[in-house]
Amino acid sequence: MSKILIRGAKVLGGEPLDVLIDGETVAETGTGIEAGDATVIEAAGRILLPGLVDLHTHLREPGREDSETVLTGTKAAAVGGFTAVHAMANTFPVADTAGVVEQVWRLGRESGYCDVQPVGAVTVGLEGKQLAELGAMHDSAAGVKVFSDDGKCVDDAVIMRRALEYVKAFDGVVAQHAQEPRLTEGAQMNEGVVSAELGLGGWPAVAEESIIARDVLLAAHVGSRVHICHLSTAGSVEIIRWAKSKGWNVTAEVTPHHLLLTDELVRTYNPVYKVNPPLRTEADVMALREALADGTIDCVATDHAPHPHEDKDCEWAAAAMGMVGLETALSVVQQTMVDTGLLDWAGVADRMSFRPAAIGRLEGHGRPVSAGEPANLTLVDPAYRGAVDPAGFASRSRNTPYEGRELPGRVTHTFLRGRATVVDGKLA
Repeated sequence: MSKILIRGAKVLGGEPLDVLIDGETVAETGTGIEAGDATVIEAAGRILLPGLVDLHTHLREPGREDSETVLTGTKAAAVGGFTAVHAMANTFPVADTAGVVEQVWRLGRESGYCDVQPVGAVTVGLEGKQLAELGAMHDSAAGVKVFSDDGKCVDDAVIMRRALEYVKAFDGVVAQHAQEPRLTEGAQMNEGVVSAELGLGGWPAVAEESIIARDVLLAAHVGSRVHICHLSTAGSVEIIRWAKSKGWNVTAEVTPHHLLLTDELVRTYNPVYKVNPPLRTEADVMALREALADGTIDCVATDHAPHPHEDKDCEWAAAAMGMVGLETALSVVQQTMVDTGLLDWAGVADRMSFRPAAIGRLEGHGRPVSAGEPANLTLVDPAYRGAVDPAGFASRSRNTPYEGRELPGRVTHTFLRGRATVVDGKLA
């Protein structure tokens, strides 16, 4: 593997530095590094970050390869600056056994565009009735540490308690999709003024907040780790803030779309805006941004949810819930958090690399940009401005809420252990 010299990049947004990659690792950082026989990337004005890590990605394989495959999903991840993604368990068959998680893990290794860490199901078939093979999935080649029934809530308190107790044995974490199912039957969007005016079934904030309150109490009771997926309301923020003030082992994520979009967009009846949890109010969006800035919310996770055209190009009530997000995540975070002054680029590195890697106990990722560390790196041009064109996506699906919207920033290069997966904004 040849040497690569990234010259004059602002590492984590700081002073310009040269970064020399030799093989799979960062060999040297500093100023005036001699290139020798290295390939030189002139990076003045660009930001160099550790490779991004996504705790929440739907790759759909096995079973829904019409939406996405591990190969196409990891290509999309690389274009978005990610070097590792956690693949959710709601596949067909469900990733509730060692065999299925190993299959996904091996497909990730074969793709070569980013590391794929499978997430194991908490319950058999995501049915919420019986614990899945948590220990076997952890002991498999995939080494599963994160377990989630995402797409469904583990609503049975006894099952949730047992899962939290079980994963303590290997420092695992249960990632909860917080949705009380009895409060959201027939829900189509956020419950509020807009749902009342449109006559659409409402998904109330309390359906999320009640499960979060229960689960942080359960995690504290058994002394385990719980992670809250796609937190979306101001009330949820307050519960997480309270739990952390108690010193409990609770973490939470927010999606890019919940940092930018509101339920006012549902007035268009465009199913591209249909998502679970639903788009909330402007007040919720502002609370989420502030909580991400102050660290109450630990990280940004995409909840990349690809769907084929026919599942979104239909009437609102029949449409599937979910949005693709890997290729636009960093741009949305730049617009909502960096360009607004709420986070600097070091903060972005923390929320999109360091913390998600730590929560997932993912080795080799979320590491400092310094000598001796794995060369998992993302180079960003923050001055770029361009309209989102899903026709150019690497993902197999096109269900983005940002089509035609101008977003800032562009990933120009992504490196996975020193190998370029993206060069000049294109897949290598």
